[in-house]
Amino acid sequence: MKNSFIDLNIYSTLILLFSFICFAQPANDLPIPENSRQMILVLTDSITSTNGNLFYFEKQNDENVWTQINSKIPVVLGRNGLGWGRGLNSIDSSKLPIKTEGDGRSPAGVFELGAAFGYSTAEEIIGLKIPYMPITEIVECIDDIKSDYYNQIVKRDEIKKVDWQSSEKMFFADIWYQQGVIVNQNTNPTSKGSGSCIFLHNWSQPNETSAGCTEMEPINLKRIIYWLDSSSNPILIQLTKQLFTEYKHIWKLPDPIDILP
Repeated sequence: MKNSFIDLNIYSTLILLFSFICFAQPANDLPIPENSRQMILVLTDSITSTNGNLFYFEKQNDENVWTQINSKIPVVLGRNGLGWGRGLNSIDSSKLPIKTEGDGRSPAGVFELGAAFGYSTAEEIIGLKIPYMPITEIVECIDDIKSDYYNQIVKRDEIKKVDWQSSEKMFFADIWYQQGVIVNQNTNPTSKGSGSCIFLHNWSQPNETSAGCTEMEPINLKRIIYWLDSSSNPILIQLTKQLFTEYKHIWKLPDPIDILP
């Protein structure tokens, strides 16, 4: 009986150890890259909210602590609120719908940020710490799911065969695309029909909605564009306040100091 008791204890210990190994989430499985030192956080009141608040943070020096840089900035989102986008995090479809092409939802989740863009020439833009893409008459973002160039920004005169029926002709988007930042949603890899042409960009007025982008007052976006630094691997996180509460400790998210209305 003594030997059986010892064997049972060993068996129980192994089961507990196995459970810990299987279900513990190591740090390198978190959606926020370890080398990310700049974070933009957008929070909304609910899944269907079309407005929210934006906060941005950075890790200063060698500290592993997120420091809030700004007071909250009002933003507007897609006309149908939020849906899970394809980014760095895993997706739980029981918590949010999954974003699809043309659904009018802004992508929820964690996303890397790419180049800035705008109507100014590269020579007119001084002091940026991220790549810059000048928008001209021939620049288009392809939203046709049948195109080989789906969810890509291209120069039309550089394409040997135009295979799309629809696109965003970015130069003709008035104030909205006067300046912006590319959100790397559904980019690695690209899934046909999972959403395209997602940006941070200007709003024309604070009571509008977008087709899926995140918009804000131009002066606030300009500050963000000049703050972003590619060497800090900046990321965008968009969540409802409820999901923020659920993921805050799991994802090691900072707590905005003025999250309340």
